Amino acid sequence: MLNSAAVRTSFVLAVLLALPAASFAQAVKKAPETREQVVFSYAPVVKAAAPAVVNVYVRQRVRRDSAFNNPIFEEFFGHGFGRSERAQNSLGSGVIVTPNGVVVTNNHVVQGDAGTEIKIALADAREFDAKVLLKDERTDLAVLQIKGSDIEFPYVGLADADQLEVGDMVLAIGNPFGVGQTVTSGIVSALARTRVGISDYQFFIQTDAAINPGNSGGALVDMQGRLVGINTAIFSKSGGSQGIGFAIPSNMVRLVVESALQGGSGVRRPWLGASIAELTPQIADAVGLDRTTGVLVAAVTDGGPAASAGIRPGDIVLAVDGKDVSDANAFQYRFTTKGTSGEVSLDVLRTGTRRKVSIPLMVAPETTPRDLRDINGNNPFGGAKVANLSPAVAEELSINETSGVVVVETEAYSIARRLGIKPGDIVAEINGEKIETTRALEKIVGKGARVWRLGIRRGGQTIRTVIAG
Repeated sequence: MLNSAAVRTSFVLAVLLALPAASFAQAVKKAPETREQVVFSYAPVVKAAAPAVVNVYVRQRVRRDSAFNNPIFEEFFGHGFGRSERAQNSLGSGVIVTPNGVVVTNNHVVQGDAGTEIKIALADAREFDAKVLLKDERTDLAVLQIKGSDIEFPYVGLADADQLEVGDMVLAIGNPFGVGQTVTSGIVSALARTRVGISDYQFFIQTDAAINPGNSGGALVDMQGRLVGINTAIFSKSGGSQGIGFAIPSNMVRLVVESALQGGSGVRRPWLGASIAELTPQIADAVGLDRTTGVLVAAVTDGGPAASAGIRPGDIVLAVDGKDVSDANAFQYRFTTKGTSGEVSLDVLRTGTRRKVSIPLMVAPETTPRDLRDINGNNPFGGAKVANLSPAVAEELSINETSGVVVVETEAYSIARRLGIKPGDIVAEINGEKIETTRALEKIVGKGARVWRLGIRRGGQTIRTVIAG
């Protein structure tokens, strides 16, 4: 007697034997007949985007001081005794974004003082000299222009990074470790990463496409070959790729490129006219929010866009043009990438009521002449450039105060830099005298002193120190 399993097997065999030969042939899949049926390839995307990804070579002279670099030795052996210079080379990647040779890379790739030489090498081995159009430390982006060529360059268009979704396929193209142009693939692992600690604007695309040293400034492209980000950093304990890479979104890249093409010395950012702060769990609970999301308006500048829109201190901004903002970094990105024309809509929570307000987009005004001055001589600010504060200057330096005298930059190896004076420092007082203008600062340091008593405001705090003259 047959068991049930044997019966089922006999039934299946009977059915198969009963099928016509043609029907059985149709039940078996045919082997692929063409390469296209076998291979899923990124080659078309690479062919479209890779020619626009370049190598950026930077060469600069770096001065080294020896133990003999001392005024006493200089007095006997001449100025410069005890100092030497050496060439320092660095390599990064970049992306051509216009047919006339405008290149975007990371600021840290081309960071350096005057005298830095920059060369651009294309994927086809052609090399060109380049100049800096704009460098922006706050976004860690730099815009270069290829020199002396009227040819049309391969370039990539900029996508709208806000259209990206987690899980989208992306390619990273660059020159890791200087081995030559390399393409790696991956997906968008996360969006709106705001706690990475790379630049002032903490809002990054996270990808698992392999990014290694030398990839900085390279392209992150979508499956249409469009630029969605500039590869900037990795999270790694070994120095190599561990599947956590970060790219600056193309919407921020667009803002910086547009500012460079307009010929300005800095990025044209919209002015809010208010200072914002992180929303704490305690504040969120007090206003009835079930989660800590949004930003708190800490102060509002009289006559600024926020004030004209009716925003008040204590308001909580929840969204920018319908895009939720989780923290202050997300707000800064969303607001800044709106540009400097038209209006932007903010969702604001006040006393439990959510409302929409429209804020005009405009650049910060220069209400006080900058009166830029280079401070020279043997004084604590020797080698510093200072300016009178205004909303425009405060916006450029990312500080909240809008009056007084601020340090704009310091020269390499200057007295000011050696003393630790930084751009953004506000000179409050010198030897008991309040400093309100650059002219007053230049006048008082020009008199000289045996002892300098300084009051400097940095990050909302006043630093007081005494320095021998």
